[in-house]
Amino acid sequence: MATQNIYILAIESSCDDTAASVMLNGKILSNVVAGQSIHEAYGGVVPELASRAHQQNIVPVVQQALKRANVDKKQLSAIAFTRGPGLMGSLLVGTSFAKSMAYGLNIPLIDVNHMQAHILAHFIDEDGFNKPPFPFLAMTISGGHTQIVKVNSHFDMEVIGETIDDAVGEAFDKSGKILGLGYPAGPEIDKRAKLGNPKAFKFTKPKVEGLNFSFSGLKTAILYFIQKETKANPNFIEENLNDICASIQYTIIGILIDKLKLASKQTGIKHIAIGGGVSANSGIRQALKDGEGKFGWTTYVPKFEFTTDNAAMIAIVGYLKFLEGEFAQQSVTASSRLKI
Repeated sequence: MATQNIYILAIESSCDDTAASVMLNGKILSNVVAGQSIHEAYGGVVPELASRAHQQNIVPVVQQALKRANVDKKQLSAIAFTRGPGLMGSLLVGTSFAKSMAYGLNIPLIDVNHMQAHILAHFIDEDGFNKPPFPFLAMTISGGHTQIVKVNSHFDMEVIGETIDDAVGEAFDKSGKILGLGYPAGPEIDKRAKLGNPKAFKFTKPKVEGLNFSFSGLKTAILYFIQKETKANPNFIEENLNDICASIQYTIIGILIDKLKLASKQTGIKHIAIGGGVSANSGIRQALKDGEGKFGWTTYVPKFEFTTDNAAMIAIVGYLKFLEGEFAQQSVTASSRLKI
């Protein structure tokens, strides 16, 4: 059988990053992301502002992706886009653009689940990165999600644990807000944690049955702790910032690793993959690596640029679906609460 070149243009617009990527047969040719700095002033993503910014960014981002890949739109085999989950206004921009472009070029349209894409980012052909064998456990950790997923095949996934309240990224950001750090606070906490003592302050881990997570209690505990200490010493935060960040990060990582250990024990699966924006955290990456020696795991961490919201991960799902002949109709609609 002659091998056909499959070019996928992928579009991701689930939150506040407008992204486009071009893929050829599983390899990334371009991966363009336009962020939105407008939200920093508000300390969180403002949905209405996000969708407006997507409208301004989407055409130049797609043009840039095609240009960097050196691909003409007439060469495209299909267009993949994020159908959900995410912010409705943001998803609508990407969905309508993808539908119009696929219709105009008369090529197939492929809808992608954003959470599946974080997991399947591991299947992008990238030198030096191994692909996990089935079945494996995936932990998706981001600003909006915290899940442990049993992955039986590319499109057979089962969520076996998830957060019952806040996501892990939210726990980082809200802790950062309490400490007066900017948004998003995750990278800043990570940076300072490297300079501090992780055991300087002890925070209690929430007790949640099974494989589910909870972070709202931890957030409240941090708030009360800071209020109490700053009452006694108004300079407490600035005098201890690195130690506080290290202690918060140590506690959060402990919660994640404890659940992964339990999931691995219950399922007997020792292949562990992570994905989602928070997997960029150096402490989590290190804890996962340590798990190889401690628990006999084989761990898979995607390339840094494929962890946060990006279109390369949408492209790989598009490519895998294209091979299966799984296409969407023009009547497809965005879904803000799409499940795996």
